[in-house]
Amino acid sequence: MTRKHRMARLAVLALALLPLAGLAAPRHGISMYGEPALPPDFVSLPYANPGAPKGGTIVFGEVGGFDSLNPYILKGRAPYALQAHVFETLMARNWDEPFALYGLIAESIDVPEDRSSVEFTLRANARFSDGSPITPEDVIWSMETLAEEGLPRYSNSWAKVERIEKVGARGIRFVFNTPDAELPLLIGLRPILSKADWEGLDFAQSSLRVPVGSGPYEIGAFEPGRFITLERNPDYWGADLPYNRGLNNFDRIRIDYYVDGGVLFQAFAAGEVSVYRELNPARWRAEYNFAAVSAGEIIKSEIPHGRPSGMEGFVFNTRRPIFADRRVRDALLHAFNYEFISQTVNGGPMPRRTSYFANSELGMGQGPAEGRTRDLLAPFAADLAPDALDAYALPISDGSARNRRNMRVAASELKAAGWTVRDGVLVNAEGAPFRFEILLSGAQSEVAAGLFRDSLRQLGIDARITLIDQAQYNERKNDYDYDMIVNTWNMTLSPGNEQMLYWGRAGVTTPGTRNYPGIDSPAAEAMIAAMLATRDPGEFTAAVQALDRVLTTGRYVIPFWFADRSFVAHDAALHYPERLPVYGDWIGWLPEVWWRD
Repeated sequence: MTRKHRMARLAVLALALLPLAGLAAPRHGISMYGEPALPPDFVSLPYANPGAPKGGTIVFGEVGGFDSLNPYILKGRAPYALQAHVFETLMARNWDEPFALYGLIAESIDVPEDRSSVEFTLRANARFSDGSPITPEDVIWSMETLAEEGLPRYSNSWAKVERIEKVGARGIRFVFNTPDAELPLLIGLRPILSKADWEGLDFAQSSLRVPVGSGPYEIGAFEPGRFITLERNPDYWGADLPYNRGLNNFDRIRIDYYVDGGVLFQAFAAGEVSVYRELNPARWRAEYNFAAVSAGEIIKSEIPHGRPSGMEGFVFNTRRPIFADRRVRDALLHAFNYEFISQTVNGGPMPRRTSYFANSELGMGQGPAEGRTRDLLAPFAADLAPDALDAYALPISDGSARNRRNMRVAASELKAAGWTVRDGVLVNAEGAPFRFEILLSGAQSEVAAGLFRDSLRQLGIDARITLIDQAQYNERKNDYDYDMIVNTWNMTLSPGNEQMLYWGRAGVTTPGTRNYPGIDSPAAEAMIAAMLATRDPGEFTAAVQALDRVLTTGRYVIPFWFADRSFVAHDAALHYPERLPVYGDWIGWLPEVWWRD
């Protein structure tokens, strides 16, 4: 819907309206299921230290660079830290609950029992960094602009908004046209931008113009491709809110950019970077013996978490004819010698991502589908994998390099799909060889890709590994211009509308979604719709388990390993509260609740 049409439907009320029938009293927070855990008079987040000292600098390192300061559009690359520290949302998340929000720019939220609408009342003292007040007009403009010119994730759920109403001087009401219990929370998490700051500018055009935000930090000195500095705003309007007590403790956040992960690690070991999240368990075990660790200047912290495993692995682009056949994908899944590759890469045993929501009650488990989960899948049984409703488990090898049993299965599957070996080359009925490219953006997955390629050679498959820079990689990912890539989908304990961005059929052709496999599954969309339509915890769990089955048995990804804890090495002068959120080392924890001596 265009801005013109949307504005034609916008009801702007000059006087405060009486609440709609069915609206409850305004609340300080909202939870996806049940009541928010924190009371209206909460003092701080449970994992924050209200007495944490303020001051100092924390330096992060990232691979790549940036060429934009607008993190909400497809064009350009903007530092992620801008979303977390420069801009704000109406509500803010407590990462110690599956999905609960508390007032930030908005002082209250009001929803009817059926969640067919939501009303926010803005705080009277909410301000942008230039001192101008945050108004309903800013909220309306932000919502419209993000939906029409921003990232695809903002437009996906916006079609469910029937109209917006300005309510009095500080209120905004959104009325929905589709049942979706998550929508009030999603609206609460949209960034609020200054309408005046963007007057006369093309929002969708990448730019290095410094934007006005309302968050605790402002953009300071920067040099594209090298570094960016965020300076704590001494006049930040929200510094004394209960939600912010114990947060935003550093005077300065600096992000330095490096050409690759090896150089970044060397910079950390030399003391140029304050914190390093280690993703390689083998290096965590074997390579943290440099001088700064031995001297106690760097601390190794292992942060446990209770979030789902998510999914990471080699992603089949099913838009390519070579990977359209599920039997072919299953063959390559068998050819991937997980036990041997994981041991080689990680230097020790690591749990595998057995499904997208493993490590939580939302996972499909190892047995057959039962009860409500089976009922939800039954109408789609003919279009699903034969084992989607049965017990399913990933292939397991004997741990040796040969992987003979699984390689025999792989060869049989390829033959059934019409591929045969001629003169050592796997070809189809037309004589075309089985050849594809594994596209990588860094060396992190190069060893696993090399071992996988060697296994595929035994089947007559020519897999080529191509390493390109991050900018090219992001562009090709957005356009789905690849045969196979490595990708990670992080999952939460309360999945919702983002699942449509990940797996929705529109993503087969629409650029910029996260449906990298090109999944075109009515069953997946139906399970997502069932998740969104219910507020019953049992029904929700059944729908997510059903979605997990559709995705896992669809063989769209060859799963890697995962860690049930995060490995974080940091300057010994940095500290974090003893109480950890359920999500562990996640968004909203580092650097938000950390401080420096």
